[in-house]
Amino acid sequence: MSTTAPVLTTAAIGAAAPQRKKITTAVFRRKKERGEPITMLTAYDYPTALAEDQAGVDSILVGDSLGMVVLGYQNTLPVTMDDMLHHSKAVARGAQFALLIGDMPFMSYQVSAEEALRNAGRFLQEGGMDAVKLEGGRERAEAIRAIVGAGIPVMGHLGLTPQSVNQLGGFRPQGKTAAAAKRLIEDALLLEEAGCFSLVLESVPAKLAELISKKISIPTIGIGAGAGCDGQVLVTHDLLGLFDRFTPKFVKKYANFHAEMQHAFGEYIEDVETKRFPASEHSVEMDEKEWETLQKEIDRR
Repeated sequence: MSTTAPVLTTAAIGAAAPQRKKITTAVFRRKKERGEPITMLTAYDYPTALAEDQAGVDSILVGDSLGMVVLGYQNTLPVTMDDMLHHSKAVARGAQFALLIGDMPFMSYQVSAEEALRNAGRFLQEGGMDAVKLEGGRERAEAIRAIVGAGIPVMGHLGLTPQSVNQLGGFRPQGKTAAAAKRLIEDALLLEEAGCFSLVLESVPAKLAELISKKISIPTIGIGAGAGCDGQVLVTHDLLGLFDRFTPKFVKKYANFHAEMQHAFGEYIEDVETKRFPASEHSVEMDEKEWETLQKEIDRR
């Protein structure tokens, strides 16, 4: 009896391995029905989107948080449609399987339902996104209905809504009183009725987020809203520790890239100043005969 293991060809390995499929809004619904957590991260450029997609994240949000973590603004309010579309295109080039969601920036959907629809369409037509996200409750129902009515999936966003930071009096948790919590529940039901396929709950009490998640049939994605949501999202720059600055309580840092980058930059500066870089292995060499020919040509002059 032979003990030699069979040799698997590349074709056989490919056939045996499960084939990844594009994540859709229908996958989101099925995950909620099965009790399978949904994973979501932000991305604003090609290499990050590529890495997240290869890691197997369910969804990538091109968040207007790019205003703070990429463009250096104090909040998300200065972010424009042009900013969002620029970064959306880069992410769309990097991600093949994740559900891609474009975050509608401040004043791109508040003026009228017609303008909201036009800008939402640009995210799909120009930005390569699969869906859009917008902030607010009952006051956004008309805009959401118009966008969904045109065949564009919409993710809602309740709780701490950063575009309303001035109205909220800062980046503060929401829904901590019975009255505020009741309003959030009502808004969640209204957004579901308006056609949202999913809902972000940001910085709300964990008990409230879990209650909302049970009351509505669409998936909830939590950020600072406890483990009772149907999925979780984090700002990637916070997750990677890309900043030496305040990090929200709800963020878990999985790396400290800021310190690593600072260390690498410091080593580079020292190597250049001491002429350790570039070394011979980092330089292009010329054939010696060609060099001699060049020298002779120069000497004739």
